Amino acid sequence: MFFLKELPTQTMIDKYAAQFTEMDREKFSDALHMLRRASLLIRKLEAYFSEHGLSQTRFLILMVLDREPDTDSLTIGDIVDRLDVSKPVITNTLKTLKKDGLVKIDAGEKDRREKTVTITKSGCEKIYSILPGYYHVINEEMES
Repeated sequence: MFFLKELPTQTMIDKYAAQFTEMDREKFSDALHMLRRASLLIRKLEAYFSEHGLSQTRFLILMVLDREPDTDSLTIGDIVDRLDVSKPVITNTLKTLKKDGLVKIDAGEKDRREKTVTITKSGCEKIYSILPGYYHVINEEMES
């Protein structure tokens, strides 16, 4: 999350550029604008997910589970490998998704300690019901 509401002024950028020759004014300014737009988009998406009883992490887990055409389940390790979120956060989020009936968690077939996660019919219905609005939020933000 990018926490600057106001981007640095050109005067401030020029001051730092004079001190630090590594700074490319244009690239730095472009990066700040990109970070600010991304931050605003993330906030809008978080608000949208919240309206539908999800968080960004819950949404992403459901999407990762739904996007795998060759398998109907993933291990917790597989999910961790696909998301930039720590294993404890994934594990806790999966507990909530299971409690809500959106995923099913079973012991692995080969190793009972390894848990496999499957998106449920309710999980698929949930994700497909919010995708149109999700795409609308992204389209709206990218048009501005």
